Parts: sequence; structure tokens; C-alpha cells
Amino acid sequence: MLPNTRIRLIPLLLLGLSGAAFAQSLPTLQVAPDLLRPAPTAAPARAVTPASAAQPSKAPAPEPVSAPAPAPAPVAAPTPQPATTPTPPVTATATEDVARATAAPPAPAAERPALAPGETAVSALRIHGERGIELVAEGEAELQRDDTLLTADRVTYREPTDEVLAEGDVVLSRGGDTIRGPKATLVVGDRVGSFETPTYELSRARPPALAGDAPRTVAGSGEADLLRLEGENQYRLANATWTTCSPQDPDWYIRARELELDYDREVGTARGSSIVFMDTPIFWMPWAEFPLSGQRQSGLLPPTFGSSNKTGVDFTQPYYWNIAPNYDATLAPRIMTRRGVQFGGELRYLGEDYQGTTRLEWMPNDKVTGEERRLGSIQHQHRFAPNFYGTLDLNAVSDDAYFEDLSSSIGVASRVNLLREGRLIYAGGWWTASALAQRYQTLNPDPDVRNAEPYRRLPQLRLDAARADLAGGMAGLLETEFVRFAHRETDRDEASRFVAYPQLSLPMQGAAWFVTPKAGVHYTSYDIDRAAGTAGKPDSITRSVPIVSLDSGLFFERESHYFGKDYLQTLEPRLFYLRVPSRNQNDIPLFDSNRFDVGFAQIFAENRYSGSDRIGDANDLTAAVTTRFIDAETGVERVRALVGQRYYFSDQEVYLYDKDELRRAGTGNEILAGLGGRITSTVTVDSYAQYNTETSRTERLNASVRYQPGFARTLNLSYRYAPNLRVDNDIVGLKDIDVSGQWPLARNWYGVGRVTHSLKDDRITEAVAGIEYDGGCWVFRTAVHRFAIDEDDVTNAIFVQLELNDLAGIGSNPLSLIKRSVPGYGKINDSSANRVFGED
Repeated sequence: MLPNTRIRLIPLLLLGLSGAAFAQSLPTLQVAPDLLRPAPTAAPARAVTPASAAQPSKAPAPEPVSAPAPAPAPVAAPTPQPATTPTPPVTATATEDVARATAAPPAPAAERPALAPGETAVSALRIHGERGIELVAEGEAELQRDDTLLTADRVTYREPTDEVLAEGDVVLSRGGDTIRGPKATLVVGDRVGSFETPTYELSRARPPALAGDAPRTVAGSGEADLLRLEGENQYRLANATWTTCSPQDPDWYIRARELELDYDREVGTARGSSIVFMDTPIFWMPWAEFPLSGQRQSGLLPPTFGSSNKTGVDFTQPYYWNIAPNYDATLAPRIMTRRGVQFGGELRYLGEDYQGTTRLEWMPNDKVTGEERRLGSIQHQHRFAPNFYGTLDLNAVSDDAYFEDLSSSIGVASRVNLLREGRLIYAGGWWTASALAQRYQTLNPDPDVRNAEPYRRLPQLRLDAARADLAGGMAGLLETEFVRFAHRETDRDEASRFVAYPQLSLPMQGAAWFVTPKAGVHYTSYDIDRAAGTAGKPDSITRSVPIVSLDSGLFFERESHYFGKDYLQTLEPRLFYLRVPSRNQNDIPLFDSNRFDVGFAQIFAENRYSGSDRIGDANDLTAAVTTRFIDAETGVERVRALVGQRYYFSDQEVYLYDKDELRRAGTGNEILAGLGGRITSTVTVDSYAQYNTETSRTERLNASVRYQPGFARTLNLSYRYAPNLRVDNDIVGLKDIDVSGQWPLARNWYGVGRVTHSLKDDRITEAVAGIEYDGGCWVFRTAVHRFAIDEDDVTNAIFVQLELNDLAGIGSNPLSLIKRSVPGYGKINDSSANRVFGED
């Protein structure tokens, strides 16, 4: 051998020795026998390792096969480059080198071995390469680490850099995410890399929207020209789509030039995008953020639009601003073809000791009235100390007809008194102190009808105390109040009033009975500023009224059997005696008193009037009995029946508006009865009747029945009758019938509706008709609403909405209207609609 040749061989020999030494220092390439894939022939599997000698197998010697066996790893390997990140040990398994077309399928996930945290396992039909440098797995190749599983036709794993090149039918699964494509490059530990022309399915658990709701999984899927993994939970896509529909032929999707999916913030960002519904673009968005798990995020919300005879075509484009985790705002410019442009906004905030909402609306010029129109609203709650807190509730509009002209909701359009108050409360354990300043803005949209404005309380101070641990088992209660009543109209009396009502009771009870005697004195003092025209009446008035009552009841239970079912039947008789002497109260103005409606709760009350300006005299005995039939298996109250009567031992003398409301002594002249319960698994009834034995007339009758055989299947019928119903000093009467329901019409189509007909006026006072379609990952709703505040003022409104599940709702949302109108309504999808001023 030539000298120069010997010189050139020395480095090669040194290199080979150092490579062998490095290979011997690496962990052995381990093969788990239970992971070996069965060969498609009778020949048993044979494991091959990159070590210089293969590990012996316990199986019988393999028969020769036509396919060449994989070459063992070379003894001499180049020195590896330092890895950028520490890489875990690698476990590799292989089978005979056989044709892929005849190979057995990979082992199910449940049969894969449990790996130590951070350990990497590579398996395939064929594995070759250099341990510590590069492994090439071919034929049903798999790479597994922790919750990451990569499968492909061919996987090249470079251990020093933790890089993977996967080719052919590549599938990456990690947690609830699955990405598929023809080719991918990854850095496994850093979770970065890229997929060419992938399809993907990404899912996350969505927390309950409301307390008591069950959590559910929200899955997004789509396809793209290129997908880049930019760390855990971070994806960037080019020319991509995203949808919550089924990945195969979705009904709707977002199509974007650039799409970012941030599952840390659970926000998707689309640039150059549009919403495609049924292969038709319906909404273009140059830039938008949208929720990935149904939560709300900053960005343009889809517009809302509708129509009514008061506003014309009504279009609103809201923008939702997620300022901070505890602050957000909604800006909502609104265009009404009949009225003009309105600007609205709402700010919500939440702190450790406070929370609140502020809402503003402004219309520079109403094209109908020619006036500027405004609304302002502030609600704030604040806890200053553990036992000391306050509230603020301020509401105002610029004119009396604001709600009637600009709202399409009967509950808003009929608002008359807007509250403005501030309150402070201190809870001292067994006693409570509070201070209140309160007034109202009273609206009079009809110039021919004047609504009475309530008195202002400037201020009201209260001190209340309750102790249940007094001597002899007695309980004490004290109610005190000082209030200054003021009014903006000069023809109304004003006054300062002080009230003190100390009470003592002796509760006695056993397992099946109770008796509670009670006594107290209601003291009231007035300092009155009389208005003009009330001369001759006293300016100072005091009133002391003793109040004595005795409440008692029994509880009986028995097991019963009816119609083939077992029930627990109860019988609950109750007697309540009340004695309140009469006092002349005609000179006391009415500041906060009104008459309660007679009902089962009121017949056991001490005063038939609200407030403290009238203390009704009484020498009455109320007798009532309740029976219940409770299903012994389910605990459902199948039937509840109640009947009660009040007996008057003395003529009533204290009245509010006129003497017609007074009751005379004699036999009981008021019978109250009620019947309700879940009669069957599908039928529920509820009824209440009040009958006057003196006049032989029914004073009130409410009856309703509901048939609900299943979800989104409900029919309701109700009847209301109250001929002497009072509103303040006016008898308005009530007699109407109400029909409502929700029912499937055809496959995925549902109908909803409600009609309220006034039998007294022979006219329809409110009507709702709508249809819904459940498309699986989207819902279409439309509803028509007609209501009349009075006979000459009718409002007609149309709602149309396309709701894309877990994304947004496009159009005007009729859900709140439908839920209010149809008792037992079932929402046909569980999703989130766009939020505009707190209404979904």
C-alpha cells in the first residue's frame, strides 16, 4: 500500500472507531414483541435493530421469504450534530419487508404500548437508518409521542433535530385535532411545521353558557392550500375554509385568503373572507374575528335587519369590542328607512367588587317627527365592604313616544315609568339599614290619556331587625321607615312619613302541625304639605293600629293507589285568623298604597293594601285546604288542588278608592279554588278561580292547559277573566283567550305561533306567527309580530334570521319574542347568536 493511501485511511479508521463508540453509547433500539405486526404469510415477524447484532427472538426460526430483509444499521456512523432541543429516546418496531398491499393493518390505538412521558415510538413494515441520526419508516408508518400520533406511508425521523418528514396519506392526530394531507414536515416537540393541501378537524370543549347546562364539544373543520403549525394551539392557513358543519359538503363555511386559528384565546381571524351559504357568498368581510368555541370575541357581528310599520326597513351593523376580560362594548349604528340614522352603544364592566352596564342611543333627526331623540341607561352594583353595598339604576328618554315609535317589542313599547334610583344597603347580621333616593320619568305617548306619575322618595331610610332567639322561644321583628314624598306637580300633596312596626310571635311546631300567634303595633306619623284646594285637612296625622293574628296548619300523608300507580297523597288544612281594628284614614293622602289582587298568597297576608298609607281593618278567618298527589316513583306532583274561603265577622270600613270594594259581615263571600299539576306525562293544567258568594259572580278565572308530548312539540290554551280588574282608580276589566304552540311541520321544519284575542273588545291584541328550519349546523327563523297597545295604535314587525351554529346569527333575532310568546318552547339548536345590547 502506498504511503499516501495509508495516511488517508487513518482518518477513516478513526472515524469508524468513534462512530462505533457513539453507537454503543446510545440506548438499544428496543422491540416489543406484542407490538410486532403479523406478517401476511405463515412466517413469523422478525425484528431488526440498527445495532450490529439483532436481538434473538423467542419465536421459531423464520422461513425464508422472497422479500429482502432490512439491512442492519452500519456500525460506523457519522457523529450526529447537536440537537436544538433535547430529544427523547426512540423505540422502533418493524416486520419483514413485505409488499404493502398485502400487509396487515396497524394495531389499534388501544393495543399500542403505553409510553413514558416524552418517549417516541416509531413503527412500520420496514425501518432502516442510523440510530441517533435518522430513521426511515416505510409502509403503514407510525410515530407516537404523548398525545401525538402521526401516520403516513413513509416517515423520516431525524432524532438530533426532532424533525419529521411524512409523505403519502399523512394523518396527524393530537387530542381532539386531526389533520390530513399528502405531505407534512414537523418538529414534534415544538409542535411547528406545515401541511400541504390539508383537510382538518379541530375540536374543543365549550363550557356551559348558563349555569346547569351541560358542556359540549364544538368542532371546526375545513381545508386549505397550506396549513402551518406555529406552536401548541396555533394554526395559520392560506386560502382556507372553516365551518362547524360536517366536513363533507358543509352547508356553510367561512372562506378566507388568510386564516388564523388561536385556540389559546379561542379566536379565529379571517382576512379577505366571506361567509358562503349553500355555495353562495352572502356576506363579505375584509377582516373579522370569530369565536372558535361559541364564545364572543371582538369583531364585526353579522348585521341585524327587519321591518315594521313604525320604522320601515330596519338595519343594524353591530361591532363587538372585547376590551378586556372584564370589559366589553357593543357599537350598533342603525338605519331605519322611515326614521333615519340612529347611533347606539353599550358598555359592560365587571370588577371584583362592582359590575354594571351603560347604554346610549342617539338619533340626530327623526324624519317623521323632525326632532332629535335620545336614550340613556345606567345600571351599576357596587360592594364597598363585605356587608355594605349599593346600586344605581338610571333610565331616561328624550320624549314620551320614544319606545312606541322605535321599538318592535310590546314589552318595551308599553313602558310607562322609567326608574331612576340610587340605593345603599348595610347588612349587620340580624339587622339591616338602607337608604334610597327614587323618582320616575313617566311617559304619556297618548295625549288623550294621562299616566299618573309615582311619588318621588327623596329620601327613604329604613332600619329592619329580626331575631328568632328571644326568651321563651319567641321571635321578634322590627320594621322602621322614614320617607319624604315629593311630586313635580303642584296639585299633589307632599309629606314626610315615619313608620315603626314592632312585632312578636311565638312559633310552635311539630312533625305534622304548626301554630304561630303573633301581635304587633303599626305606628305611622305624617307631616303633610297640603296642595292648594285641600284646605281644612290636618297637616299632622298619627295612627296606631294593633295587629293580631293566629296562623295554624296540619299535615297529613297517606299512601294511595289509583289507575294502577302508587301515590303519596297529602292533606294540608290551614286556618288563619286576623284582627285589625278600624281607624279613620280618609285624611291620609295615597303616596305608595294600592289594593292587592286577591289570591292564595294574599288571603294569608296581614294587609290587603300595599304600602303604609292604608292599613285595612279585619276581623276575618281564612280556611283553606290543599291536597297533593305525588308520584311515588318519580316524585312528580301529578295533581294539586286547593280551596279556601274567607269569613268576615265584621263589616269592613277602610277603603282605598270607593266603598264598593268593602266586604260585609256574614258568611264567607269569597271562595278561592285552584287545580293544577302534571295530569299525565304529556298534559299539564293550571287553574285558579275566585267566586263572590254575596254577588253570585265569578270575580276572576284563569285556566290553562298544555299538551307537550315531546321536545319542540307543545300546544297551549289559556283563558283569563277578570271583569273588575283595576288599574289605579279605573276598572279596565279583562276577558281574553290565548292560543300558542310549537310543532313540527315537515322534516326539520317547525311552526310557532300565538294569538291573543280580547273577548271584551272583540279584537286581536297580539299575534305571532313564525317558522323555523333546523339545518343541522344552521337554523333559519322568520316571524311576524302584530300587537296593539290600544285599538288605534297597531305595530307590525317582521323578523328574519339565519343562525350559523357557534358563529353568529345574521338578521333580526326573534328568539326572545318566541320564548315569551310560547310557553314550553324548545330551542331547536344549541348555539350562540350574535349579541346586540344584551339580547340574543
